[in-house]
Amino acid sequence: MRQGLSRRALGRSAVATAGTFAILRHARGEQALKIRCSLDTAPSHVRNISVADYLKKVQDATGGKITSEIFASGQLYADLNVAKALLQGQVDMAVPGNWTQTGIVPDCDFVQLPVFYGQPIEATNHAADGKAGALIDKQIEAKLRVKVLGPWLDLGFQNWYTTHKQIRTTADIKGLKIRSPGGAGISWRISFFGGIPNVTAWPNVPLALSQGTFDGFVSTNESVATAKLWEAGVKYSYQDHQYVGMYMPMISGTFWAKLEPSMQKVMLDLWAANIATYRSNAAASQEHGCKEMADHGVVFTDPPQATLDAARKAMQADVATLVSAAKLSPEVVRLAEQSVNGTA
Repeated sequence: MRQGLSRRALGRSAVATAGTFAILRHARGEQALKIRCSLDTAPSHVRNISVADYLKKVQDATGGKITSEIFASGQLYADLNVAKALLQGQVDMAVPGNWTQTGIVPDCDFVQLPVFYGQPIEATNHAADGKAGALIDKQIEAKLRVKVLGPWLDLGFQNWYTTHKQIRTTADIKGLKIRSPGGAGISWRISFFGGIPNVTAWPNVPLALSQGTFDGFVSTNESVATAKLWEAGVKYSYQDHQYVGMYMPMISGTFWAKLEPSMQKVMLDLWAANIATYRSNAAASQEHGCKEMADHGVVFTDPPQATLDAARKAMQADVATLVSAAKLSPEVVRLAEQSVNGTA
C-alpha cells in the first residue's frame, strides 16, 4: 500500500515530521519560495479548505521558507487544463479531479469500473491507496513531471442532478442531456443509461445549466451546495453513488526541484499526517451539502441496495465497452477488481 493511514503509521510520521520541523527556520533575509496553487472550485469548497489548511501548515512548519497563494474558482486554469500548466511550470501546485486527467493517463478512470458502483466509499479508497493508485501515480509523475504528494483526497460520491425531470430509476435518464466533468468513463455510464454526454468545465456549469444547455449533470452534494446550483435550476437528485471522485495533489517538478530534501520530506509527511482528517471533513461536507440542498427544496431519490446491485451487474456485463472507451490498462482493471474482492 502507498502512504499508510494506520494510527501507528501516522504516529511515526508525526514524530518524524516534528523532528524535521525543528530544524527548519527561515533565515533572515532569505527569500521564501512561493507555491502558486490553481483550483477551479470556490474558496468554500472542501478541496479549497483542505488545501489551504495544508499549505498553511507547510508555511508554519518551514518557518516561512515556503509560502503560498491559492487561485480559486478557475482564476488561472480549470482542472481540465491545469496539467499543461504544471508541466510547463506556469503553476506550482494543483489538486485536479482524477476524472480530468484521463486524457493524459487513461487509468485515472479506473474508479468508473462497475465494481465500485453503489459500493461503500472504503472500497474506492482501498484501491486508490493501494496498488491501483500507485500504478497511476507513477504514470502521472512520469508524464507530467510532477510529484504526487500522497494519498488522494476524497471528493465524495458522484450522483445525478436534474432541473426539470425527476430521476426515480436509471430508466428516466434516457434522452436527457447530461453534463459530464470529463473522462470517457463518465460518458460511458451516461450513454449506458441512455443519456447524452456533454463535457463542460465546472466553472461554466451554473450559466450553462440556467440556459438549458443540458438537463442534468453528474456531481456531488457538496459541490452542488457550495455552488448554490438550486439557483440555476437544480430540483432533483438520484443518489446512486455511482463512483467516488478523488483529487490528486500534485507539485510541479520545477518547483519540487527547488526544495531541499528536508523541505520535500516536510511536505510529504504533512500530507500523510492530515489526509485522514481531510477525508473525514469531506464526508461531513457531503452530508452538510445534502441537508443544504434539501433545505432549498431539492428532492432526493435514494435507490435501495438491491437496485444498485442490479445496475452494477448490468454494467459489469458491458465492462469491455468501458475498458475500450476509457483505454484502461488490463493491469489497473485487474488491480481494482482484486482490491474490491479482497485479494490485493
